[in-house]
Amino acid sequence: MSKKLFSILAVLLVATMLLGACAPAATEAPAEKKFLACQVTDTGGIDDKSFNATAWKGVTDAIDQLGVEGKYLESKEAADYEKNINAFIEEDCDIIITVGYLLNDATKAAAEANPDFKFSIVDSTYDPAISNVAAQAYQTDQASFMAGYLAAGVTKTGKVGTFGGMQIPTVTIFMDGFVRGVAYYNEVHGTSVEALGWDTEAQTGLFTNDFNDQQKGSEMAVSLMDEGADIIMPVAGPVGLGSAAAIKTRGSGYLIGVDYDWFVSAPEYKDILLTSVLKVMDLATLNIIKSAQDGTFKGGTIVGTLESGGVGLASFHDLDSVVSADLKAELETLKADIISGKIEMNPAFAQK
Repeated sequence: MSKKLFSILAVLLVATMLLGACAPAATEAPAEKKFLACQVTDTGGIDDKSFNATAWKGVTDAIDQLGVEGKYLESKEAADYEKNINAFIEEDCDIIITVGYLLNDATKAAAEANPDFKFSIVDSTYDPAISNVAAQAYQTDQASFMAGYLAAGVTKTGKVGTFGGMQIPTVTIFMDGFVRGVAYYNEVHGTSVEALGWDTEAQTGLFTNDFNDQQKGSEMAVSLMDEGADIIMPVAGPVGLGSAAAIKTRGSGYLIGVDYDWFVSAPEYKDILLTSVLKVMDLATLNIIKSAQDGTFKGGTIVGTLESGGVGLASFHDLDSVVSADLKAELETLKADIISGKIEMNPAFAQK
């Protein structure tokens, strides 16, 4: 190779190196933002074995099935509701799910102030509807009516009981259905089973005024058992676990869970669990997240009923033998009659 050609090649090599050094560095395309579903709990916490946990299962199902990202913030006190919702607005969540009737006002305020955000509230509705809020309502008195009928058919003492965590519609709807179910059993069978804890006429009853203190649940259950109740349905979130512990300690009687199948969520009490009144909030939450992700989301009220499968009774599991074949058949007929409207619920609790 001549010296001249070598010199030309050397110059070209140096120029190429200099151009490469001066060229802007290649940048990777920014990662596409994952759809983000965010849940704000009430003061019961994410692991309340009740509606917070059930709604969160809907989020985790969406993570598994839809590939979304999910986050939650737990509210320790009522003052946290607005703060937590606003934190998720700052985080630009694609849908914000608030859990519980007590978050009604904070959710409404946030939704109206941020019309471009999508919200869903569990266990509360708005009249008129808010265009960017999918409200989840559940006709739980239908399922608890069946639970009351069941309890009246199983009791040995002739007394059953219920109590609530707080006197709000999403709690009292369970209690009202339960007591009316007991009354209907008496009407059908000519019996006189007594339901303690709720007066369907006066619309008053027993309440712990708390959803967290399990000791209060224990004390309430002991009081009801001392009055003769051998089947108790606490409608009080984690407080109900205190009732379960009291029944198990007493060594007699059964518990009816609410919101979720307690056989799954509280297996330590499966030997005393007669059934659970289900609100299928996980499926509703999953479907709402899917609609927000695929662009079909719309505000308004979604009502879960016996007919739609949004509410129901859980299996009797380990206590299946306690429920006679005749009573099981009656419960199936009862379900059909409620769905058809032959048996009417209290119109005061009608979900719209």
